[in-house]
Amino acid sequence: MKSWKTIVLCLILIFFFGGCSEPPEPLEEPEPLPPNILIILADDAGYADFGFQGETDLSTPNIDRLASRGVVFSDAHVTATVCSPSRAGLLTGRYQQRFGYESNSPPASMGLDAAERTLAALLKEQGYRTGAFGKWHLGLQDEHHPNYRGFDEFYGFLGGSRSYFPSPLQDRPGSPRAIMHNREYVSFEGYLTDVLAERAASFIAESKNRPFFAYLSFNAVHTPMEADRADMNRFAGHQRQILAAMTWAMDRAVGRVIDTLDELGIRDNTLVFFLSDNGGAAFNNSRNLPLKGWKGNKFEGGHRVPFLASWPGRIEEGATFTGLTSSLDIVPTALALALPEGSDIPAGLDGVDLLPFLLDDRQENPHELLFWRKEDASAVRMGEWKLIRLDDYDSVLYNLEDDLGETSDLSSANPDKLSEMISLLESWEEELEEPRWHEGEGWVRVTRNIHQALMDNKEPGRIAP
Repeated sequence: MKSWKTIVLCLILIFFFGGCSEPPEPLEEPEPLPPNILIILADDAGYADFGFQGETDLSTPNIDRLASRGVVFSDAHVTATVCSPSRAGLLTGRYQQRFGYESNSPPASMGLDAAERTLAALLKEQGYRTGAFGKWHLGLQDEHHPNYRGFDEFYGFLGGSRSYFPSPLQDRPGSPRAIMHNREYVSFEGYLTDVLAERAASFIAESKNRPFFAYLSFNAVHTPMEADRADMNRFAGHQRQILAAMTWAMDRAVGRVIDTLDELGIRDNTLVFFLSDNGGAAFNNSRNLPLKGWKGNKFEGGHRVPFLASWPGRIEEGATFTGLTSSLDIVPTALALALPEGSDIPAGLDGVDLLPFLLDDRQENPHELLFWRKEDASAVRMGEWKLIRLDDYDSVLYNLEDDLGETSDLSSANPDKLSEMISLLESWEEELEEPRWHEGEGWVRVTRNIHQALMDNKEPGRIAP
């Protein structure tokens, strides 16, 4: 029998609260979601054309803010000096030459091998919602379409370039330049760079209750050189007016997406990568200084890119990492976050998990070696040494620590090092598949002439086909 004190207490509770019961159990905290992954990829952007890279001529406040809240990789590279194979390496974490994807612009019937698993497919297996926005450039057939390569959501175009404005000619169904929403051709209004950001921001908002992977693949600042009228007016009289306006629009778009993360309260649970797909192009007025070369050749200006990672509260903010780094590293780094604790990262990747370098302040080189090859031009990097080989012509050897501009060929003075690096390159080539297609003869001929001129420290007769 309850004591009189208990009865009195219950009567009081009934009078004031309408009942007498045991105190409720405390609510359990929901399990935290795995970190979101966001890759923002610029197209043909110059190595020097961002404020966080030291540029004062162009304005990139949002991207600079992203860099200030993360780590900038000062010796970071992509796997190819042109768009399409670079993206194949980025999304698979493997040298694209391993599966024959060596050259740009695959024929209509070819693209990213169906046997290759993209980061999107791997993250989808872990419960991530996945979306791609913008330029695809990895094949036109159904088997190559983003929706069949691991992406739940796709808004963009399948080809390598297009107008930034609606175009009756380009936006007709069946055109590789037409905008698609998943498998349907759609129209759009406005300036495409802004539209892609809005689509990515909407995807993120719709995914706020589950982990997501978003791949925002701008076609900016790739040709054609087209800018919004208001942005052009902002840079009236600028020496590089159109590029400045296009870069400003891309920066605004990046800000739109990052602001969405902040508004949703998920910025601190989102690892953001920003990089360019290759060096600045010859035709868009970009700058790669102090690097030699540009898009399409094996000098540093062709494959060393602006690259940063931002994850506030988790990785050091405002830091610079000087170790040898690659776009190949994004896949294993993302998987290290997404896989259950104790799981192994899939075998066969060429990238390195960067988390120990980002979280534990490891300072050594993530890579001892990096390789490049397209058609008859190849390169290998080992520490501070860099070899460039042009088939049936010559090889040059540079020490980048002393000569970042690649002007002093040290091959004659270092025959043993030259031989060692040629051997390393040849050993790597033995692991590769034969290229499944080649670029047009005009591209090969002009690119070869550019390499010859730059290897001899001469001005090329032409900068592109």
